Amino acid sequence: MGTPSLTHFHYDVDFVTSPRSAREEALATAVLHLERLAARGGWDGPVRVFALVAGDGPGLGPEASPPAGPGDAGLTAIEQTGLPPATSLASLLKQLWWPPTVDGAAVVVEQVLEGRGGDVRLVGGALRTGETWCAVRMRQHDADDLVLSAADLVPDLLGMIQGTLVD
Repeated sequence: MGTPSLTHFHYDVDFVTSPRSAREEALATAVLHLERLAARGGWDGPVRVFALVAGDGPGLGPEASPPAGPGDAGLTAIEQTGLPPATSLASLLKQLWWPPTVDGAAVVVEQVLEGRGGDVRLVGGALRTGETWCAVRMRQHDADDLVLSAADLVPDLLGMIQGTLVD
């Protein structure tokens, strides 16, 4: 079997795409790492929001931040606690603002796909420089090697995250 595509899951986009730049590679690594971290916690988790900071920032330790390779500053994910109350993800993200020292943001959220059946976990990330990356895990296909990953997989989510990074 060749590389599967989302058409296998009734979507019309590529299953996985490759990052096009070093920044996008660092973001993709961080997003996929956060998705695996969320997967270890199981399903039915809360919305989680992370600040992304270039280099070895004061993150959550090695468990929350992807490993950096030699000469690779990477991104450190810093989970935000005490989020303001909100009735939806959109209203939550509209309340967030990041200081200039934060290079990007990432969100972990679970949703039910109406008409498609099953739950999905979405992890989206965006950088101030414009790069975006998203990972999607379907509950009915719950395996690391079946996580969907691309720069523009869930544009509405990515747009909301980018909105939190506007000065």
